[in-house]
Amino acid sequence: MNLTEAAFGAAVEDEPPDLAGLPPLGNVLEPPGLLRAFLMHPPRDFAAFITCIGAPAFRARFDLLTTADAATRRRIGRLPLYARWKGALHPRTCFVGTTVSEYAPLPRGRDAAAAVAALLQAHAPAQPLLIVKDIPQDSPLLDAVDNRRAADFAEACANAGCVLVAGQALAYVPIDFADADAFLARLSHARRRDIRRKLRARVALQIETLPTGADCFHDARVLEHYYTLYLAVYRQSDLHFDLLTPAFFQAVLQDAGSGGVVFAYRHAGELIGWNLCYAHAGMLIDKYVGFAYPQARAHNLYAVSWMQNIEYARARGLRHYVAGWTDPEVKAALGARFTFTRHAVYARSRVLRALLRCCAGRFERDRAWFEGRAGAHAAGP
Repeated sequence: MNLTEAAFGAAVEDEPPDLAGLPPLGNVLEPPGLLRAFLMHPPRDFAAFITCIGAPAFRARFDLLTTADAATRRRIGRLPLYARWKGALHPRTCFVGTTVSEYAPLPRGRDAAAAVAALLQAHAPAQPLLIVKDIPQDSPLLDAVDNRRAADFAEACANAGCVLVAGQALAYVPIDFADADAFLARLSHARRRDIRRKLRARVALQIETLPTGADCFHDARVLEHYYTLYLAVYRQSDLHFDLLTPAFFQAVLQDAGSGGVVFAYRHAGELIGWNLCYAHAGMLIDKYVGFAYPQARAHNLYAVSWMQNIEYARARGLRHYVAGWTDPEVKAALGARFTFTRHAVYARSRVLRALLRCCAGRFERDRAWFEGRAGAHAAGP
């Protein structure tokens, strides 16, 4: 991708959503500016809009095998003439929710059954699938009112013919310890030793803490460099769903009122990594990273940034560090706990709906990993 100064200009997409149509939303951990940036600058090939019930949403092609287990992927890939019909596994889909919020932001004060009925009537007929993504399920990060509303909404979706599928594992760390040593003391001896070994890399790093809206984020060259490092992380990931745009990062990095904080990691003066987080509603929400490879691996930036964020959250009296959806195995080794969501999937075709009910478990990769891990711990050595 050729990034030029023009890529970070002030222009926005044609016919952006009317943000005045957003009602008070529940299940939201993030500052409002992040949702606004998503709606104004959606990921590449996404069309963002506001639904008839006032919830943010988007339309995009969806790879049905995104969260399928490896065995299912291999089995489908070996089917006859797969190369000719695999495009059918990328249907046009309406997603209620966003890719920048941990949970589906749903309007408060509406009857769940009526809201679901209105959603399906207004938005389901236009494409093969409608998915309400990331409905919270007994989340320790939400209050009892939002958890009750989410449970009612999921039940209403199931009653309306949706299939409920377990989402990804959301990692979080309660900040209930006195210092970093007390946090590490909760881990096994082997894990403590490994983390402390990796943290030795900090002596060769310069770590700068920058608020969003800082002067440097009004420099097109800085924005381009940050985006290049984001792309490096995106390209090495095994999950490719939403490719965020330069305009999105310009909006969030220049938003001085969002509570955003950027940790910039330099070695010998060279930027080798950055991490955008939000201190909001008593939590530190970890959102985006950019790494230069192989320098980031050589300096153990994953472990270094993890401890940097935990120590930052503790020093400011925050309740939780919320570490996102990806790499659950790595985050478990670093001391994370996990909470799950559910996706409510409505298929326009009755045949596809029946298939989803039969095969939903094959698309719950993180849930299967978590339950397997819990079983292994229960079995002991």
